Amino acid sequence: MKVYTARQAIFNRKQQVVAYELLFRDGQNNAFPNVESNQATAKLMLDSQFNQGLKAITSGKKALINFPEQALLDQLPSLLPADLVIIEILEDVRPSEQVYQACLSLFQQGYKLALDDFEYQSAWQPFLKICRLVKIDIMATPLNTIGPLILKLKALPKMKILAEKVETYEEFEQAKKMGFDFFQGYFFCKPEIVEQNDIDNNRSTILALYKEVLKADLNYCTISEYFEHDTALAYKLLRFINSGLFPLNDPIDSLKQALIYLGEEQVKKFVCLILTAHLAQNKPSELTELSIIRARFCELVALKVAPASSGSAFLLGLFSLIDAILDKPMDDIAHSLPINEDVQAGLLAKPGVLTTILNLIKAYESGSWWASKKACQQARLAEDALPQYYQQAIAWADAYKQ
Repeated sequence: MKVYTARQAIFNRKQQVVAYELLFRDGQNNAFPNVESNQATAKLMLDSQFNQGLKAITSGKKALINFPEQALLDQLPSLLPADLVIIEILEDVRPSEQVYQACLSLFQQGYKLALDDFEYQSAWQPFLKICRLVKIDIMATPLNTIGPLILKLKALPKMKILAEKVETYEEFEQAKKMGFDFFQGYFFCKPEIVEQNDIDNNRSTILALYKEVLKADLNYCTISEYFEHDTALAYKLLRFINSGLFPLNDPIDSLKQALIYLGEEQVKKFVCLILTAHLAQNKPSELTELSIIRARFCELVALKVAPASSGSAFLLGLFSLIDAILDKPMDDIAHSLPINEDVQAGLLAKPGVLTTILNLIKAYESGSWWASKKACQQARLAEDALPQYYQQAIAWADAYKQ
């Protein structure tokens, strides 16, 4: 049994990622997959398909997991490590005495509990004493309608509140002012609407280096000069070469030698990685990480369905969030970089194989399983390959961070 799992970041008030919600294809509302109630069978499935990869898919952070009513009654969450998971009680779970006793048992075993898509009803009052997190869908219950509820929840000891489906920075700021502790949604992937006359010198230099690296014929002397004038970039380049991803037989004597050692194809790829991270240093780190995961995910899919375009697919994934990094319209950026027509078309969502691949990756990472399946059919890709590609992309991005 393959477990189709994607993740969505949970941010604190400083826009730091503190956990991930896991999204599962098998199960209603992206809940934990249904398994037989037989404990031995469930344990075998969890150990072989899930426990071993839990830390890998969350990069060592806590995992929020939706559990349906029957799974709670069967105490299925108790088969997962209490220090790694937060149990989400789905909104369609009935607040019965039986369910409460099941949740109380988990609470007493050291598990943290959360109420998902919470709307206050008196029947949930006992649960508020054993839950440590309440999630509120601000799309279903807008912020301007829940002020009294937030005050009531904030008065509870040890209670934290999470805003779900935060899609803009304006919503993030409003929720933060209201007292929310955590935030979930794709607001960090959207450009901030800011008034700016010119790109600052640092960004201007990096964009110039982008253009140099993406030229058909690399000029190592010119590229190395950019690195020689930016200590932070030079440090990142050398640290990356020394990360263990490459066999390093001889010491590196110069930045130019370091670039030549990588070779033209790797320079284009990895220098773009370094530049993207450098450019996004004032943005949430998840923005850089998601860009890198997308780059590798796109490349792995392309190697299967369009091998000749794998390099372009990597760049498309990497640049797919560049509008949020630069806070500029994608149309302006796509036409300002010397990228090939296929990558440009993908960034602008024009029809083509690269656009299909990027749409597939976006659907999978958001847990939109029907759209993911449709995109697989369009790309003529076996759907069973996606979980492995996704986990490989996360592992690759984690290795890059080290």
